[in-house]
This record gives sequence, structure tokens and C-alpha cells, in this order.
Amino acid sequence: MTATRHWQIPLAIVLAVYAAAVFGLTTLVPVKDGTRDWFGSLGAGWMAWTFPTALFFLTIFLLLSLMAVWEYASPGGNPRVGVLRFETTRGDRLFLSLLGSAFIHLAWLGLVGPNLWWALALSLVYAVGVFRYV
Repeated sequence: MTATRHWQIPLAIVLAVYAAAVFGLTTLVPVKDGTRDWFGSLGAGWMAWTFPTALFFLTIFLLLSLMAVWEYASPGGNPRVGVLRFETTRGDRLFLSLLGSAFIHLAWLGLVGPNLWWALALSLVYAVGVFRYV
């Protein structure tokens, strides 16, 4: 008889920590002229942390944590060979997705401009493609 893995509890903890961190960040957003300045500095530190920057790093932490919960709930097993003809695990595919998304965003900034919503959509399509075909 196999032991049942209780992955729902770690998943709930990861999502609760992420939600609490995002809520905490929203309370740090400065108010300027009666409205929230979402791109204003969150504090007087050595790095110019803004809400989008902090949310970006929190989301990467969330993805890594969700990958750990996924591996706990269902171990990856054998690596698979995809379109690129080399073996990859789930973690490898997550890394390739994050790395490719960084290059997509940098290229978008250089070629199109600072409106990154379409780059985000393209990165999500790219990530789905990497997890499906690589």
C-alpha cells in the first residue's frame, strides 16, 4: 500500500504566503496627490524597488515554490526528449521558460517600447510551448 501524499497543504501555504506578500506590498505603495503611485519607490534602500519590480521577483519565487510542490505531489520521473533533441525535466523547462521570457521582454523593450503587456502574453504562450513540446 502506498502512502498518500498531502500536497494540498503545502500548496495552500505557498499561495497564502504569496497572497500575504502581495497584500503587504500594496500597503507599501506610496500615495501621491491622493492616489497610489504604483511606480513610486517602496522605500529608501540601496535599490529602487517599485511595486512591479517586487511583484516580478515574488512571482518568480511563487513559480519555483509551485514547482517544488508539483514535484512533491508527483515526482517528475524520467526526463523526456522534445523538439530540441535533449533531455529535460520539469525544472529544466521552467528555467528555459523564464530565460526565454527574459529575452522576449528585453527584445520587446528594444524593438517596440515600454508597454510590456503583449510581451507578457507572448511569454506565456512561449512557456506553454516549452512545457508542451520541449
